[in-house]
Amino acid sequence: MNPVKSVAELDHAHVWHPFTQAHTAPAPLPIVRGAGAYLYDEQGKAYCDLISSWWVNLHGHAHPAIAEAIAAQARTLEHVLFAGFTHAPAAELAQALTAALPAPLERVFFSDNGSTATEIALKMSYQYWYNRSEKQRTLFLAFDGAYHGDTFGAMAAGRTSSFFNPFQPFLFETRTLPWPHTWIGDHDIETREAQALLTLDTVLQQDGHRIAALIVEPLIQGASGMRCVRPQFMRAVIERVRAMNILVIFDEVMTGFGRTGKMFACEHIGITPDLICLSKGLTGGFLPMAVTVATDAIYQAFLGEHFSSAFAHGHSYTANPLGCAAALASLHLFNEEGSLQKIAALEHVHRDALQKLAQHPRVNCPRVLGSIAAFNLDAAHAPYDASLGRQVQQHCLDAGLIVRPLGNTVYLLPPYCLTPEQLQDTYDTLTKILDRCLDSKGSTPVSTGF
Repeated sequence: MNPVKSVAELDHAHVWHPFTQAHTAPAPLPIVRGAGAYLYDEQGKAYCDLISSWWVNLHGHAHPAIAEAIAAQARTLEHVLFAGFTHAPAAELAQALTAALPAPLERVFFSDNGSTATEIALKMSYQYWYNRSEKQRTLFLAFDGAYHGDTFGAMAAGRTSSFFNPFQPFLFETRTLPWPHTWIGDHDIETREAQALLTLDTVLQQDGHRIAALIVEPLIQGASGMRCVRPQFMRAVIERVRAMNILVIFDEVMTGFGRTGKMFACEHIGITPDLICLSKGLTGGFLPMAVTVATDAIYQAFLGEHFSSAFAHGHSYTANPLGCAAALASLHLFNEEGSLQKIAALEHVHRDALQKLAQHPRVNCPRVLGSIAAFNLDAAHAPYDASLGRQVQQHCLDAGLIVRPLGNTVYLLPPYCLTPEQLQDTYDTLTKILDRCLDSKGSTPVSTGF
């Protein structure tokens, strides 16, 4: 009789983990349950989830309202194909989303994850012009360092993120613009913004008539290191591309649903895109689901007497009723639990704590936007798996804090249920970790004692 294997043993024997070099990475930590802002391992140790489990969890792990909504839906209808059929959770979610989004975003296309949401937006943009007999529009505009997902179109738009070098020969043509990111205490941002806009003007002069769409993570790039730009820069960019009749895609996969302090980052900018991509927090972190929401003007370009003008794209689990039920419950919680007010309180703690943490000799470029806070340790442009960031990650894990630095960028992006007092406690612990394992002389980190 074969002995029963542990979760860790089964994982080691069979699982291939994402964004992980399995040859050198430490063994993954088995997690058995979650509650609120905390996750628990097999020994019962609690870990504060300061990155919302890759930015998906909004209201806390195992939130009873969302769990019950999924259970109730599962007892009624777990799934039905979405070509030729519909159901109440999908129709009601589409209505709720378009009511929350700025007009005229009113046509919801369902998919499975953030990569597919952006892939769909890129395909819609290209086919929009194709259907209008402007087939010369085959270029896309994106920003340096952008990350829009791991499917081929998304990789092409994020080709400068450094994640996709082996696939460069297969990626379609893009034009990449400078991303003049800024931080608290930055005194040269106007110069960098002006230079970036000059580059944009040159690209538009040369290729504007060939560009189908601009795709951008509005205000903050996630995977490249939580790099922020100012709303006025975004407005200047969009005004220029729209003057050339270029479509605008906002990738709000990460920034949607309150992360930036408003329900959607586009509200800070004051401009509505032609297409918006949403995922991650859409279901409150419970189930995979995404949407690409378009203006009616985009939708109308796909209507006709023949299937050839239709958008021939879909997924087996499109508009899954369980995911729709979770998303509806999550949206309801924003009002019921005052989520935006909670985010404002977290932002206040972020700003005060980063002001103090910025005095550390190896901390620089602090930035805050809503529930998101970040700072750099030494070199800002370190590789994704930089050893310094990994060392800080391990020391935080030992102390019961879950972080996952992006290179040498440490960021906090907690669930909204984390109290200001709990967030302040995490900053106190993080400061002790930095003091004890990152001395100003640059020595190798030592045991933190946690």
